[in-house]
Amino acid sequence: MIIGRKREQKKLEQAYSSEKSQFITIYGRRRIGKTYLIDEFFKKKKCHFFHSMGLQHGSTSDQLESFTTGLSETFFRGRLLQKPSNWKEAFAMLHNEVLEADGKVVIFLDELPWLATRKSGLMTQIDFYWNRYWSKMPKVIFIVCGSSASWLIQKIIYNKGGLHNRTTLEIELRPFSLQETRQYLIYRKIQLSDKQIVALYMAIGGIPYYLDYVEPGLTPQQTIQRLFFNYDSPLKHEFDKLFDSLFDGADAYKELVSIIAKRREGIGRSEIELMTKLSSGGGHLTKRLKDLCLTGFIKEFVPWGKTRGEYYKVIDEFTLFFTQWLMPYTQTPFVEDHWIIKSQRPEYYAWAGYAFEAICYKHIYQIVRAFKIQAINPIGSWRFIPRNNIEKGAQIDLIIDRIDNALTLAEIKYSDKPFILDKQYAAVLNQKREVFKKQAKPHKDLFLALVAANGLKKTIYSEDIISGIATIEDLFKELD
Repeated sequence: MIIGRKREQKKLEQAYSSEKSQFITIYGRRRIGKTYLIDEFFKKKKCHFFHSMGLQHGSTSDQLESFTTGLSETFFRGRLLQKPSNWKEAFAMLHNEVLEADGKVVIFLDELPWLATRKSGLMTQIDFYWNRYWSKMPKVIFIVCGSSASWLIQKIIYNKGGLHNRTTLEIELRPFSLQETRQYLIYRKIQLSDKQIVALYMAIGGIPYYLDYVEPGLTPQQTIQRLFFNYDSPLKHEFDKLFDSLFDGADAYKELVSIIAKRREGIGRSEIELMTKLSSGGGHLTKRLKDLCLTGFIKEFVPWGKTRGEYYKVIDEFTLFFTQWLMPYTQTPFVEDHWIIKSQRPEYYAWAGYAFEAICYKHIYQIVRAFKIQAINPIGSWRFIPRNNIEKGAQIDLIIDRIDNALTLAEIKYSDKPFILDKQYAAVLNQKREVFKKQAKPHKDLFLALVAANGLKKTIYSEDIISGIATIEDLFKELD
C-alpha cells in the first residue's frame, strides 16, 4: 500500500493508461521512496516490469551483472544468463525481450547516475534504443530515476543531444508533507498528536526511511534520542552517508550547508565565498549551490523588487538538526537522556524556530489558505541590512504576493503556548513593515499576518494589526 503520493500516483496512472510510449524521469533525494513508489505502483499492473538498480561506486562490470539479474528475473524466470560484456550487448538482449513480450513493458533504470559509469556507453544506448525503437512502441514505459537531481536534469531533462525533449513525464519526489506524515504514522499504528509530529518532523523531516525507525509508544524526544544520541543509534552517521551518496566531492557540500545553516536570517553569496575553504572558484561554488537547491537542502532567495542579490537558507530539517546538535560534537559521547535534557533548554527553542520556519516553506499553500487570501506568488523571506547607523534593518520571514494588488508580510513564530503579541512586539512588526515599505518600494498595500505554531492569544494589538493567522492545525490540512 502506498501512503500519500496521491499526485504522483495519478500522474503514473495517466502515463500507464496512455496509448503512447512514455519516457518518465523521477528524481528526489536519497531515502525519499522513489524505488518504493515505482515498485509498488507497477507490481499491481499487468505488465512486464524490468528493474535494474545502479550500484554506488560499482564498476561497469558490476552494473552489467545487476542488469543481467534483472533480465533473468523478469523474462527468464530466474534462469542463469551469460553476462553481456558491454551496454550495447545488454540493451540488445533487453530489446529482444521487449519485442517478444505481450502487453505493457516497463523498463526501470534505478539510480541511473550510478549505472552510467564514466565512459561506459550506457547513455549512448539509451539514446539509440529510445529514439530508434521504443519511442515508437506504445507498450513501452521507460523510467529513469536517481537521487542526484542535478545529474538527471542535465543529462536527461535538459539533454542537448538525442534525448532532448524526450521526457514525457517529470516527477520530483519530495518529502512527505505533515499531513502525509500523519497518515503514514497512523498506518504504522503510531499515535502522536499534531504537536508531537511537528516536534519529530523538525528533526527528521518527512523522509519515509527515517520515519520507518519511529516506534509506537515513544514520545518524539525519546525517538530522537534513540535515533541519534545512543551508542547504537541508526542515524548518527546518516549525514555523511547521505552527502557521500549524492555528491562527488561531498566534503565541499557538507562545508557549504554547515556554513549556511549557521545563519537563520540567510547568508549572501559573497559571504559564502569568503567563508568557504573547499568551494574555491566561482564555477565550483555556483554548481554546488545549484545542486544543493535542486536536492532540497537549501533555498535561494532574491529580495523583493530585485533580480539579483541572492542569499541562501537551509530548509532541510534533518540538515538543520544535524549541523546544530551533532556536527559540533562528533567525538562526544552522549548521556542516556541527552535529548530529553536539551529539549527543555532555551537553545532548543532558538533552533526550533529555525526548523519550524523550514517546515512553513514546505507548506506555504496551506498558510495562504489559512490567511484566506489568493496568492500570485509566495516569494519567501526578505531582509534589509542597514548600510549605516541611521538606517533600520529588518527581516521578514515570508512575503506573499496577492492577486488583489497587495502583499502579506508574515512573521513565523514557534512556541509551546499561544503567542502573545504585546505592545512592544507590535511596534517591532510595524517597524518591519515601514522598513520594507521604504527600502523595497512595493507600491502595493501591505498587510501583516502571523504563522504561530500554537495559535495567537487575542490582545488589542493582535486584533489591530494582524490580518491573518495560521497554526499547526492549518499546516496539516490537505490541499485539493
